[in-house]
Amino acid sequence: MELRDKNGLTEKEFLDQYDASMWPHPSVTADIAVVAHDGEKCELLLIKRGGHPFLGRWALPGGFAEENEPLYGTAARELMEETGITGVSLVPVGVFSEPGRDPRGWLITEAFRADVEKSAVTAEAGDDAAEARWFEVIRGSGGGLELRSGDIEISVVPDGGMLAADHAQIIRAALK
Repeated sequence: MELRDKNGLTEKEFLDQYDASMWPHPSVTADIAVVAHDGEKCELLLIKRGGHPFLGRWALPGGFAEENEPLYGTAARELMEETGITGVSLVPVGVFSEPGRDPRGWLITEAFRADVEKSAVTAEAGDDAAEARWFEVIRGSGGGLELRSGDIEISVVPDGGMLAADHAQIIRAALK
């Protein structure tokens, strides 16, 4: 005997009349914090955005999920496309869904962390990344966090200006 809901419908009958357009649909993305340790030194890999939005700002590698692609697969694919890095273990950091986090619309991202041996990976910008660069993580007194690479210094604070979207929040979560 098939189960019926309070309207007397079987699951098949319900799904046959279900209208998915009744609900708004977000876009789903994955972002990856690639972290390398060398003794006491900790480094984070960032890409420089080569396209809009956030053109010229630094960001975590990442991008949009393809239809029917699990987010772990999205993270691995985007990391390979934007940096050339493959075969790393990806650990979930959290889901970031604050309204307005991206000007393209309603985007929800799952962030991942990959801990790597820096000498074992070669990061090269690809796809929509204009540059890929390692930044030393500097932890200041009072919980401050900065990223430094050559003459570039980035304060990891909301609306810090040099990071894309809400990547300051994601970086803080990934480096806890």
